[in-house]
Amino acid sequence: MVSFAAIQNEGFTVISNSLLRYYPSLKISEIEAMLLLQLESFKQMNNFFPSNNDLSERMNLSPVEVSQLIQDLIDKELLELGQKRDSEGRITNFYDLKPLYQKLDTIIDERETNANDQVHSGELTEERQSVNPLQELVRQFEIEFGRLLSPIEKQEIAAWLNIDHYNPEIVKLALREAILAQVYNFKYVDRILLNWQRHGLTTTDQIKNFLQRN
Repeated sequence: MVSFAAIQNEGFTVISNSLLRYYPSLKISEIEAMLLLQLESFKQMNNFFPSNNDLSERMNLSPVEVSQLIQDLIDKELLELGQKRDSEGRITNFYDLKPLYQKLDTIIDERETNANDQVHSGELTEERQSVNPLQELVRQFEIEFGRLLSPIEKQEIAAWLNIDHYNPEIVKLALREAILAQVYNFKYVDRILLNWQRHGLTTTDQIKNFLQRN
């Protein structure tokens, strides 16, 4: 029976979780992903250029199939074949996995950006939903009048919306007309709304055309 000590003697390979999680986004197969893991394993054992036979022994592939997979990964710009000089000045080859991790970095950045955008969009939607027409009009009146509205004044705005069924945008137009006339009271705004109603003006476009003619 194989002991755990024997397994320990084989050593352990540290693998990036990003590769395990996002390799489908790299458009590579499970076999190609496994080959990359094997290259990483050899690299951590200071073997930067394992032979096709070395890799074949660890995978259910022939050396020719390994060679083809390596070329496919190079074509996909996930692996590079580099050269360097050793301590004796001899040129040696090595497999460079840097392109792989650069692409993984890009994928992670894009996902985080998209996630942040969705959160921001959700916050904006929630904010828009939380501000109902009544609250928005009350805030608008308080800004224009330069003071807080009384409960009775808030009830009057609510009546325009819920009883008279005025469009909130039309109420805003009436408020604007009152401000232009420098009349800061609700009775004047109400008279404007009643006047438009008598003229059969029910849309903002109709009211704007009416105001331009008069």
